Parts: sequence; C-alpha cells; structure tokens
Amino acid sequence: MSFGFSFGDFVAVLQLANNIRKQFVDAPSQFKAISEEVKSLSSVLQDIDDILTARDLSNHQQTELGNVIKHSQSVLQELDKILVKFKELDPVAKGIDGKPRRVWKRFRWGQKDIDELRSRILSNILLLNTFLARVNSQAVFATKDGVERLHERQDAQERQQETRERQREHETILNWLTPIDYVSQQNDFITRRQKGTGTWLLDSIEYQSWREKKKQTLFCPGIPGAGKTILTSIVVEELTTRFSTDPTVGITYIYCNFRRQDEQKIDDLLTSLLKQLSESQPSLPGTVKDLYNRHKTKRTRPSLDEISRSLQAVATLYSRVFVIIDALDECQASYGCREKFLSEIFNLQTKTGANLFTTSRSIPEIAEKFDEGLRLEIRASNQDVQRYLDGYMSQLPGYVLRSSDLQDEIKTNITKAVNGMFLLVQLYLDSLKGKKSPKAIRTALKKLPTGSEAYDHAYKDAMERIEGQLIDEEELAKQVLSWITCAKRPLTTSELEHALAVEPEESQLDEENLCRVEDMVSVCAGLVTIDEESRIIRLVHYTTQEYFERTKSQWFPQAESEITITCITYLSFNVFESGLCQTDDKFEKRLQLYKLYDYASHNWGHHARAASILIP
Repeated sequence: MSFGFSFGDFVAVLQLANNIRKQFVDAPSQFKAISEEVKSLSSVLQDIDDILTARDLSNHQQTELGNVIKHSQSVLQELDKILVKFKELDPVAKGIDGKPRRVWKRFRWGQKDIDELRSRILSNILLLNTFLARVNSQAVFATKDGVERLHERQDAQERQQETRERQREHETILNWLTPIDYVSQQNDFITRRQKGTGTWLLDSIEYQSWREKKKQTLFCPGIPGAGKTILTSIVVEELTTRFSTDPTVGITYIYCNFRRQDEQKIDDLLTSLLKQLSESQPSLPGTVKDLYNRHKTKRTRPSLDEISRSLQAVATLYSRVFVIIDALDECQASYGCREKFLSEIFNLQTKTGANLFTTSRSIPEIAEKFDEGLRLEIRASNQDVQRYLDGYMSQLPGYVLRSSDLQDEIKTNITKAVNGMFLLVQLYLDSLKGKKSPKAIRTALKKLPTGSEAYDHAYKDAMERIEGQLIDEEELAKQVLSWITCAKRPLTTSELEHALAVEPEESQLDEENLCRVEDMVSVCAGLVTIDEESRIIRLVHYTTQEYFERTKSQWFPQAESEITITCITYLSFNVFESGLCQTDDKFEKRLQLYKLYDYASHNWGHHARAASILIP
C-alpha cells in the first residue's frame, strides 16, 4: 500500500480492533451497544483485509482507505485507553493459562463520553462499508463467500440497530425517572481523598460486620467537618471494587446537599435509588418499563407508592443491596421529607434485606432513628491527618521543605488543634501559605484556634487575609464569595465567569472582561473549590455557607442588590431584544452561548426581593 499508511499499520489497526472486541467479553450491560459497534468495525476491517490480499487498489482508493484507517486507529486507541482505566488485574480470577485476568471495575462510564465514541465508531463503519461497496461494485467477480459475508454484515447491522434502539429506550426511561446523577459527585469526592486515609473505618469491626451480613444498618454521626463525605465516597469505592465481578450485588448511593434541596425531595431521592439499581441490570426491569408506559402518554409522574413498590421489586432482583446515604442532616426536614424518606428506606430494608449506611451531624431526632443498628462515630483520626499533612507539605514555602524539624512542628500543632475536624486541616494549612519565615509560621501555629468556635475563627482569619490582598484581588474574592453564598442554586464555573464579567449599563458581554476561574479560586484563601466533573464552583463546606449567611452583612452587605443589578443587566442585553426563542433549538443555543441566562431569568426576582428586605 502506498498511501502513507503501510500494510503493517493496517494489520496493527485490525489487531487492535480484535483485541478491544475480546476485552468486551463479560462487559457490564451499559457497554453492550458500543461492544456491538466494535464488533462491526472489526468485521468490516477483516473484510477489507481480505480485499487487500486479493487485489490491487488504485491510487485514489489507497488514499481514500488510508484516511479512514487513520481515523479508525485514533478512535480505537482512545477506546483502548479508556478500557485500561475501567479494568484491573484480579489476582483471584484466572484465565486458561493460569495468569490473572482483567476484570471490570464497578464504575459508571459517563453517557456523554460513550455516545461520542459510539458516534465516531459508527462514522468509520459507514465510511469503510461505503468504500468496500464501491470496491466490490467495481470488481468483475463476486464469490459465494462475499455474498454470505454481505448477508452476515447486514444481519449484524440489523442487530446493531436493534441494540441502539433498545439502548435509546433504556436511556429515555431512566432519564424520565430522574435526570439526577450522583456518579460525578462520587468521582469528585474520591479524587480528593489522600491515599491511605479512611482505612480505620474499613478495618473497623462495625464496618466489616455491617458489610458481611444482610439487613444491617451502620449509622456514622460526626461533628461538622470531620470528613464524613470523603469517608462515604471511600465506602462506595470499597464496595464497588469488592463486588465488581458480582452482578447480583446492587450498590446505590445519595449525597444529600443543603444547596440541592429543590432536587432532593422524597420522590427525587427514591427515583434516584430506583434508577441506579435499574441501570445496573442486564436489561431494563419490566416493572420500570410498566411504570413508564402507564405515565408517558398522560404526561404524569408516578406516585410515591408506585415508586416505592417499583424500588422494592427491582431490589429483589439482587442477592444483596447496599444503600449509602451521606449527610442525612442536609436532607430537607420541611413537609416531613426526611422523616418519610427514612421510613421508606427502612421499609425497603425490611422487605428486601438491604444494608443501610448513613452519615449525619449528631442531631438527636436523626440519631434516635438508628438506635437499633450499628454505630460508629466519624472523626478525623490522627493517622489520617498525618497522611494528609504529609501530602501537602510540598505546597508550603521552600524553607519549610528544607527543614524536617519545622515540618514536624506543623504536623504536631495542626493535628492537636483540629481535634477531629478534618476541614480545619486544610484551612490551617492555607493560613500558612503566605508566611515569609519560620518564625512567622511558628507564631501562627501558636495561635491556631481550637474548640467549638474554631471554624468561625478560621473563616474570619481567611477573610482578613483576603482583605490584605491587592484591592482588585480583594474585590474579586468578595464578588466570588458573595455570589456563591447568595445563589439560589449551585453555580457552574461558566455561569460565575459570565456573572462577574457583566458591566453596569453595558448592553453586551465583553469577553475580554471574563475572569479565569482559576484566578477566582486563587484569591479566595482556600474557601472555594471546584467539583471537576460537574464544574460546580462552591464553598468548601456546609459550615462555610453557615458562617457567611450569619456574617454576610459584614463582609458583603450589598450582595443581593449587586446580584439583582447584574441579573437585570444581563437579561437586558441587546441580543435578547427579540424576546422568546421561537424553537427549542434556538433556545438551547441561547443557553449555550449565554451561560448566565438560565440563572438570571429564574432568580433575579428572588434576589430583588431579598435586596428590598435588607434595605433599611
């Protein structure tokens, strides 16, 4: 072959396709569609290989084929890298040759990523089939084998089409249940874990007893900032890894969040559990299809009783079910939501033998619900604090790295001061970043606040450091903090970028006025973080929100008025003069281009009302 892509390279692509095809053996059901498409790509590559060994191609044909093969190689190499991420060596599972074989991790692959790869694979299959058909049509012979192969390919394409249709139906029904997905939150939280932390919980008698027996409850109360959410993510990871090769074990989890209470009502919480258990089945459970079919034509939503019965029915399809709920105290208590939710979960446990793991602040009305189960208090262990500090030392000034004695002093003093509150570790470390000498650090270590008021002292100290920055940096930090504190829902990084770029009395957005989100975070003294997968920018903890809600009149007294003006200015841009969009496509394009439009249009009135209340 003379088109810049040698015959050896073609063989390598064919071998790569066959290898990936083999890797999909025993893959979870969510990969069924893409597995079929890889098989089809492998099949058509094999057909072309037969052609190449039987005849010569023209220069034009060689060039055309070379381009398609390069694209096929690119998507296969990308898919191969992803499969390495989702599979791991299992020392227990052995292949025929006695060597450990790779098994699938229990992780969910983002649907958007799957769809993008599938689209590229299908595009290459179409191009290769078109090329093959053109070559065959120009040939002067057609053998019986060629006809049979064509029939086989047509049958494969029909099966592939049927698989895609079933997959689309599957996705439609699951998204109808609820669009909420906790996978991105799990991935964000587990990446924040310092390696080696949390083993004390996994090794505890309470946890192991809970995991090994059915129908067990483990309640883990903890003080604010003890690290409950990260430990919950460690539990989820441990369970998904342990049972990664057992499809009869269902694992489902929820991260309650005070800022997401509008999407965490009781129906939302239960449908999320139902969705997670349903999507892990080889095919969509009949009870879920029936639920969808009963309501789709009427455009109605299922009742709480219907959701509950469907959840119980799907749970019985598993030999074991684990339900993990983090931050139960942040589940809204109004209208009896939290009470009803717990009642439904306990009912699920009674009827299906599910295991329940929950974390919460130490609130009596919550704790009393778990009197009969196992209990394990969550506190930041000294060992975990030490591991975290070890991993952070490299971010402190160079003179710290050059002095092991100073490092030991930092570790000893911070470990003693945090007293089980993991969040304080990060806040105290951030307070040391700007110190110019060993003496300055030692002075700061002596003043580390302790006790029940430690968070307020730490947050006040952070704000004083912010006010000690350059004027522009101080102003940016307070704008970021005020928007996040006062926002009626979590904000994405792009929404906040647009919000801070709005200029009073301007009729359009100047992209040169956009501020990089990394700069926003850097000026906020460790009080702001970004969830990398969801791109939500938020305060580092619930206690941070509580602090600013109590003190915002001190730090940013005009926040509600300024946010109101920003929203109204944004909605008054010239580009919106035409009014409502006439089609869904135009509306989606508007949301895509103007990131703050959705938030501003839904919430400007709330901010205006709050501003009027605050005005004396």
